[in-house]
Amino acid sequence: MKTSLTVIRWFVGILFIFSGLVKANDPLGLSYKMQEFFEVWQLNQFHDYTLTLAILMNAFEIIAGVAVIIGWRMRAFSWLLLLLIVFFTFLTGYALLSGKIKTCGCFGDCLPLTPLQSFLKDVLLLLLIAFILVKYKLVQPLFKRTIFNGVVLVLAFLFSFGLQAWVLRYLPVVDCLPYRKGNNLVELSRMPADAVPDQFEFRFIYEKGGEQQEFALGNLPDSTWTFVDRKQFLVRKGKNNEPPVKDLIFRDGEGNDQTAAILQQEGRYFLLFLLHANGLRSNAGWVREAARIAAAGRLYIISSRPEDVQRLFAADPVLGALPVYSCDGTAIKTAARAVPVLYAMEGPVVQAKWAAPHFHRVPL
Repeated sequence: MKTSLTVIRWFVGILFIFSGLVKANDPLGLSYKMQEFFEVWQLNQFHDYTLTLAILMNAFEIIAGVAVIIGWRMRAFSWLLLLLIVFFTFLTGYALLSGKIKTCGCFGDCLPLTPLQSFLKDVLLLLLIAFILVKYKLVQPLFKRTIFNGVVLVLAFLFSFGLQAWVLRYLPVVDCLPYRKGNNLVELSRMPADAVPDQFEFRFIYEKGGEQQEFALGNLPDSTWTFVDRKQFLVRKGKNNEPPVKDLIFRDGEGNDQTAAILQQEGRYFLLFLLHANGLRSNAGWVREAARIAAAGRLYIISSRPEDVQRLFAADPVLGALPVYSCDGTAIKTAARAVPVLYAMEGPVVQAKWAAPHFHRVPL
């Protein structure tokens, strides 16, 4: 029994540590996934708290995983893990049954799981954690001296929060998004060659003599009937029918699509992504570095709020003279996990990317 308990305990602990580390590499990604759930539930007022919740959840997964492995405070952490996995099982079950959430974000963008895979994983963990909770009295701490267990937990605490603070400032350590270095953004904006489109069935509603009736496309009524409405039903879900890079469209001040002109040009140039200008200072060091880069090469400023960014750069003689192209906010959130982020491009291929504190390292 003790051997089985030890194996299960290590399996659960390692899985929670891995899950927490993958998401801690990109806490903003989990924050956006939480916002997706809140939007479906019409709880948009919680959007401002999702990043804090994501950071705390990621840290707890890592710390709890470590605690289970070293056998520290097993009763408390077993109950906490049980409550957490019940919550996760509810989320993955909702994503599976409702069909409104494509992925739950359990392992972040580095290891995307289908809703069914996520739900089955959580059901298995629920059973294993319940077993640990029942048998927690049989667990012996990994270290006999309490101080060693405490030191390990403190290190896990510092690491989990320190890692997230670092990536929020300097970008994720491991880039798992389609905008990573070496990727061709034009090619990834195209539909995959093996895409299978969704299949729909249409039903047409016609009226005659005050009575409405539905007809299939191949069995429409004669002209004595009056068309009322058309309904569309999903018959078969497609597969791999979305491009990895979506909605990356750059529009100028007149609304013209300039994406191809920018991404398919020859030579080296830079893209400066700013999701917004909230809280940004016009005299910040990164603004001076961005102006230095713009003066030495081709720089294109991309934002979901062009007017705000233009006001931010109005006093700078270099940046203030450049146009600001508009782009979908969701696309920028995916491309830039900080505000701002600078890309070095060679044609449509990403060469490198930097967060604001590293703009001074950009080679010209």
